[in-house]
Amino acid sequence: MNNKLLEKYTVAGPRYTSYPTVPYWDAEKPSQEAWKARAKQTFHMFNDTEGLSLYIHLPYCESLCTYCGCNTRITRNHLVEMPYIMHLIDEWCMYLDLFGETPRIAEIHLGGGTPTFFSPGNLQILMNAIISSSVMKSDARLSFEGHPGNTSPEHLQTLFDLGFKRVSFGIQDFDFKVQEAIHRFQTLEEVRTVTETARAIGYTSVNYDLVYGLPFQTESSIKRTIEQVIGLKPDRIAFYSYAHVPWLKPGQRKFTEMDLPSAGLKRTMYESSRTLFENAGYAEVGMDHFALPGDELLIAAAQGSLHRNFMGYTSGKTSLLIGLGASSISDCGTAYIQNEKQVEDYFRTVKTGEFPYFKGHLLDREDLIIRKHITKLMCTFRTSWKNVDNQCEALFEGLEKLDEAQMDGLLILKSDGIEVLPAGRNFIRNICMALDARLRRKQPQTQIFSSTA
Repeated sequence: MNNKLLEKYTVAGPRYTSYPTVPYWDAEKPSQEAWKARAKQTFHMFNDTEGLSLYIHLPYCESLCTYCGCNTRITRNHLVEMPYIMHLIDEWCMYLDLFGETPRIAEIHLGGGTPTFFSPGNLQILMNAIISSSVMKSDARLSFEGHPGNTSPEHLQTLFDLGFKRVSFGIQDFDFKVQEAIHRFQTLEEVRTVTETARAIGYTSVNYDLVYGLPFQTESSIKRTIEQVIGLKPDRIAFYSYAHVPWLKPGQRKFTEMDLPSAGLKRTMYESSRTLFENAGYAEVGMDHFALPGDELLIAAAQGSLHRNFMGYTSGKTSLLIGLGASSISDCGTAYIQNEKQVEDYFRTVKTGEFPYFKGHLLDREDLIIRKHITKLMCTFRTSWKNVDNQCEALFEGLEKLDEAQMDGLLILKSDGIEVLPAGRNFIRNICMALDARLRRKQPQTQIFSSTA
């Protein structure tokens, strides 16, 4: 890695699970009527062909992982489970009433928080309510996130019987000093046991989440973690860069920037880990993901159909993503909304019979064009504007910002497209930032994004 390039391109920037990014959504949220009209229109356009994706946010955790940037609620009181599930079902019923016909589901993901905080029986109640009111597509992808320490055989069997074939375990790091700093504990044996149990039941895809750049990580410590992970042979690995945003997540104040690896060391960790993954047979997919041959993400990347949304990378695109639960984000292609973040506010609004969002954004033509190019770059490392429908003034203004990146050998800027070179893949977020018209027009006055390095 060229240290001069690393220093030059290490800036705060978005991860681009959406465009516009959430901080740049319009100040005035869409009306209930506007959201309902756009969501209903997208549903009727694509229900018979694509179906819809469903993300369900389960925010509860028994303890706080201090590195975490997710919306969570910490409690050991499991009496909170059923009230939350009933409000999720009520919110889903609002969408059923809005759509007026049976939805076809292409994808369900249970995220958190810790979905396995909830008992197997309560998760079954939730999923039965969803499944019984829908048609599951024959190739529907159902997945959930589990903590290795509390994902029981009963969790795995119950969800498998409901159609879940994919599970993602949060590992982060096996080094005890790092685990102490981030207050996230699981042993190698716990992970081995839950992985073997999932495979014995019949799960076809096991993913591990790992994080580099955590406090007290060293090149040798993360190498040990990677070697242990490779020994367990997960089908897919998400290798995320730690996002240090203590101004948003006070739990991260347990440690300071002095405890974190430098940008140079952090990049070295990534490069050396990538080499270990590739030597073990894994291939890089998009940004931060690795998969074994035959994995659907890898196939989608090769076919140019890899997609990215608020759930991250997915092998199948749906134009309608419905988010249920506190802080969930929905995307109907021409509009976004985000639900109330606090559980109490979410409950209160659901009880009124209104969709429980507190912010959103209606995309205009420029937004749609820029989003298309940024998504293509994030998924395939190339994009094209041969078609006049993929052109707008803001796009060409952004291209002028890429001349320097081209001179640095990061990309090739063509008359009708961009091709990111291998050296530029490490800086894909920076390349997308050049096209980000809203960011270009209004630079943040305070830091709102994590570092791109």
